[in-house]
Amino acid sequence: MGDYTPDSDRILAEARRVRDDNRSGGRHRLQHSIGRGSAELKAKHYAKKLVQMALGVVAVLVAAGVAGAILNGIGFWGVMLTLLAIGLVVGAVSMNKVKTPRRADINKGDVKTMVGRTELWLEAQRPALPPPAVKVVDGIGVQLDALGVQLEGLDQNTPQAVEVRKLVGEHLPEMVDSYRKVPQHLRNEKRADGKTPDEQLTDSLAKISKEIDGITRNLAEGNLDELSVRGRFLEYKYGDPASPVDSNVEGRD
Repeated sequence: MGDYTPDSDRILAEARRVRDDNRSGGRHRLQHSIGRGSAELKAKHYAKKLVQMALGVVAVLVAAGVAGAILNGIGFWGVMLTLLAIGLVVGAVSMNKVKTPRRADINKGDVKTMVGRTELWLEAQRPALPPPAVKVVDGIGVQLDALGVQLEGLDQNTPQAVEVRKLVGEHLPEMVDSYRKVPQHLRNEKRADGKTPDEQLTDSLAKISKEIDGITRNLAEGNLDELSVRGRFLEYKYGDPASPVDSNVEGRD
């Protein structure tokens, strides 16, 4: 593939901006999300929790109403117990946190969902990564958003889909897992190649970032070609849209 260094630098700069925006109460994504895919998975989880809370509260109120009808009122302590039950329901549902996908489950389902699942998994790994690698991971989150758009409606058996599954669903998490298995005190020691495990991880993630960018561009190129073909078809059928609309009118005058 070509040299995507300038684009990678731009993507990383955008990732830093989004990351800083998130940390200050960001507008673009749910806080701490590295990409739109993981943010959407979180949003679905929170929406499900709100529904569960609402159903739980309604169930408690219905039960209190039935008890009041049978006992001809529930009295002060009945009201207190009802409020306590509502508090317990809300508390129990609130403790249901977003589950980080297991490493073995990342590569399941369709490719687009897999990309969002990878983002969510990467977010959970960031505290264990060196700062330079975290910056690359944030950039990868931005790239995976762009890749997810290109994966909409893509046949799961195409070479591009298979490549995305291998790169994002296998190679990327395997690289991070391999790093995390290295003892903490050895991560800053230089190895035979002159690099520390921290540097090796950062370099490998940067290479994966370039590959993701290349795949995204490859998929986008097909859409650009389709857009160009449709434009030429419209020009052939209806004429040049840039030509003056009133030219026919002037000919009739």
